[in-house]
Amino acid sequence: MDIKLTNGKKIIVKPKKYYEANIGFYERNGFAPVDEAKKQIKKATTKVIADKVVKQKPKRKKNAKKTKKAS
Repeated sequence: MDIKLTNGKKIIVKPKKYYEANIGFYERNGFAPVDEAKKQIKKATTKVIADKVVKQKPKRKKNAKKTKKAS
């Protein structure tokens, strides 16, 4: 009997006895059975995403004259 595992991006098929012997390996790598993974997925809203955005500092401009003299 085979079991389907997913990490959100890809789906792999492994024998069930091999999966049960190495459950720790699959959990560390983010794999879970397909049925369980579908229940855990929730939609992200724009408000949640906007709260996590970090504003970046503007890039510092280099002085063209100084860079030409140095080389």
